[in-house]
Amino acid sequence: MLILLTDCLMQFDVGFSVLGYLTLRTILATLTALLMAILIGPKMILWLQKLQIGQTVRDDGPESHLQKMGTPTMGGVLILAAILTSVLLWADLSNEYVSVTLTVVIGYGIVGFVDDYRKVVRKDAKGLIARWKYFWQSIIALVVADYLYVTAAATEQTALFVLFFKDVMPQLGVLYILIVYLTVVGSSNAVNLTDGLDGLASGVTIIVTITYAFIAFEFGAVQLAIFAAAIAGACLGFSWFNSHPAQVFMGDTGSLALGGALAAIAVLTRT
Repeated sequence: MLILLTDCLMQFDVGFSVLGYLTLRTILATLTALLMAILIGPKMILWLQKLQIGQTVRDDGPESHLQKMGTPTMGGVLILAAILTSVLLWADLSNEYVSVTLTVVIGYGIVGFVDDYRKVVRKDAKGLIARWKYFWQSIIALVVADYLYVTAAATEQTALFVLFFKDVMPQLGVLYILIVYLTVVGSSNAVNLTDGLDGLASGVTIIVTITYAFIAFEFGAVQLAIFAAAIAGACLGFSWFNSHPAQVFMGDTGSLALGGALAAIAVLTRT
């Protein structure tokens, strides 16, 4: 969004061209997401508390988790708000990589939100029935995988890059769809499983997204680097409230979306 504004401002002063520098936009994407998460975090936590949206702990879990009962959940809404705001401001929305990653983040965020809603409103610790959750995760992943396969402009985009072997690059063909599907669904559920301890999922995601940002720069996928930087900033801001003792949990709204985003960036960086 600010790219268009920058082009207009440059007509008055060329100094505004600095906003077009990709490295600066990556840094600003991180800071924007970080500051937004920290600024709106207290108000959102208070709002969740007033709505009595509290964590429902499974009765078959460890006793140490019972003390988490009543802690506001659905904090993933805070993460998504920070990420989307930062990406909309600093990334090129016309870029295909950004559009695909946004689709995954929003789609998986909606699935997670429905799951959290069932938990906090119906007080059902199991949330969305597993088969339906997996069904919608699969639909989103397959749509993305099919789109990337159909729109692939070069054979390298659907090939498998073998680590440490530059000349080994087998063509996957239709199997590319299966690989992308398994990556997206698997990564999403992996982050969801990681979200069990205060600050664990957000902390791990920060490390991974910072690494992905550097990798994306290395392979020329700069818009993905901006996206990854925004995720890192949002998770860093969320960690302020999620560190022990946690004031809020991200819930499936955050964990499913973050896992899907990591998978999308990983797949797109090599296409």
